Amino acid sequence: MYNEGLSGLTFWSPNINIYRDPRWGRGQETPGEDPLLSSEYAINFVRGLQDVDGSSSNRIKVAACCKHYTAYDLENWQGVDRFHFDAKVTQQDLGDTYQPPFKNCIVNGNAACVMCSYNRVNGVPSCVDKNLLTGTVREQWGLNGYVVSDCDSVEVLYDDVHYTQSPLDAVADSILAGLNINCGNFLASYTAKAVAQGKLSEKEVDESLSNAYTVLMRLGYFDGNPLSQEHFGMLSASDVCTVEHRKLALDASRQGIVLLKNSPTHGLPLSHTTTKTLAVIGPNADASTTMIGNYAGIPCKYTTPLEGLASYGAKVVYEPGCTDVACTSSKMIDAAVKTAVLADAVVLIMGLDQSQEREGFDRSSLSLPGHQIDLIMQVASSSRGRNKPISLVIMSGGPVDVGFAVNLPEISSILWVGYPGEAGGQAIAEIIFGDHHPGGRLPMSWYPESYTEIPMTDMHMRPDPSRGYPGRTYRFYNKGDAIYEFGHGLSFTTFFHRKLSAPFEIALHEKQNINSLQTSNHGEEFLLEKVDCASSSFNLRTVVKNKGNRKGDHVVMAFWHASKEHISNGAPKKQLMAFRRILGLDPEQETEVLFNLNVCEHLSYVGNNGRKLLGIGVQKITIGDVEHHVHVHHRRSLNL
Repeated sequence: MYNEGLSGLTFWSPNINIYRDPRWGRGQETPGEDPLLSSEYAINFVRGLQDVDGSSSNRIKVAACCKHYTAYDLENWQGVDRFHFDAKVTQQDLGDTYQPPFKNCIVNGNAACVMCSYNRVNGVPSCVDKNLLTGTVREQWGLNGYVVSDCDSVEVLYDDVHYTQSPLDAVADSILAGLNINCGNFLASYTAKAVAQGKLSEKEVDESLSNAYTVLMRLGYFDGNPLSQEHFGMLSASDVCTVEHRKLALDASRQGIVLLKNSPTHGLPLSHTTTKTLAVIGPNADASTTMIGNYAGIPCKYTTPLEGLASYGAKVVYEPGCTDVACTSSKMIDAAVKTAVLADAVVLIMGLDQSQEREGFDRSSLSLPGHQIDLIMQVASSSRGRNKPISLVIMSGGPVDVGFAVNLPEISSILWVGYPGEAGGQAIAEIIFGDHHPGGRLPMSWYPESYTEIPMTDMHMRPDPSRGYPGRTYRFYNKGDAIYEFGHGLSFTTFFHRKLSAPFEIALHEKQNINSLQTSNHGEEFLLEKVDCASSSFNLRTVVKNKGNRKGDHVVMAFWHASKEHISNGAPKKQLMAFRRILGLDPEQETEVLFNLNVCEHLSYVGNNGRKLLGIGVQKITIGDVEHHVHVHHRRSLNL
């Protein structure tokens, strides 16, 4: 696209903010609620855009930008908007939740850019926080590139938040804090004046510009004629929307679909031979642009769910049931119910779109909008006692409260398809008819409507019993009423895990004989900055076997489950350590999965004192239904 004059080479993506609250309008852009998953996503997304030779070197093909730094996950909730929001965040939550994806983006992805966010963090706007921009991003993490503001953030400093006394101060404070590029006009309009008035020196402007030019150099802007470049110079329009690329789009859609519920008697997949008539119902049944969500390019070709399902040969009868996802009227429900009654099977394709969740707009409810639940319930009631397959497909970026359908026997299966992209309709149809078997897992937890009683403005991750606060995400939420938890996902087949090898004890060593032990109310703990982390690596090996009669994908996940003592000192009750996706395991086939882990990285947490700790003692690790316990100890404390 760049060679054709239709694009630049710098892209402000990916969004790696933690999906802290399911109402967030931009959660759809993120990899989910878990910091390790978000970190791995950040690294791979950045390297996918940037890498030239398969390594995260300084030479790049396209410049990525990790956003929005930091603790940004609110658009507009009950009159509090992202421009004015002051995120009150503890050092503990910054250390183990909000910051890790950004650190990994820079340190392990070598990203060319970080975008600072609109919000304040503990009173200071992100784009003028020298500690965050220069101290952390530049000096600690070693950013080899530029810092850019979210669009008009510098203007917001003065015009909206009134953080500075003048536009010149806004510009000077931002550049001195570590900002290099302003998305907007403020730097262009006021930087020279700020220099003239002595608020900023020309040398400081030059230093800021040098970071931007560094990225141009990494991109090869000064290397001569781009058409002579071996890797990318000859790419043209004929390399866009190739068969290979469209297959990749379809595979992404397939892998992202999650089977939440499935009846063993009349669930999915549908039979090719007995399904003669298929009722396709719902406001998202014929969706096209909805499938690509926001911040998307131009698709090569849409395949809507209706088109995908119709391609399987059954007689498809379509009734939208609602004019759109807002579903403000029930007038079309009767026609949909009549269609469902006459069909051999029903697929209800419901959910959300950008009118319900988007940038600048948070949801106030987790329920399906308008009369969507009425439509689902009436279709289900019309088939009561008939064991008719009724599949509920939720197309949405964020989670919705489907608790009403989970225990409803007439709803035989539930799929979450996200916003599945241009090939989403084909992927949905392939899974419904069993040509592809679902292996996706939820990247965020799904909660009941009562979750909305928690203020979106409360940034605390940990629960606080003194005020009835239940905490956030699967790592800390303690209310116990999640409909589906992070990592949930079913299959058409059955996978069995068997532990192959794992250590029963790990002895930690100190750096240079420094005593790293300290005593607290929770027993002995390690201060991890004093531990020799290089010597704390260990391997977990497990065997995964497909015990069913269908070929299928499977995601293997290893979790650490902290003890009560460590939880009381700030550890997550459960935390993802590693994951691996196995593609296409045949019936009775088995494969070995190896996880290379490190105590400092995977069995550590930020304690209530804000320092990274590792508790001494027996640690529980689970892989699927397999449990393993390992004794982590100080090498001098074990009696031999």
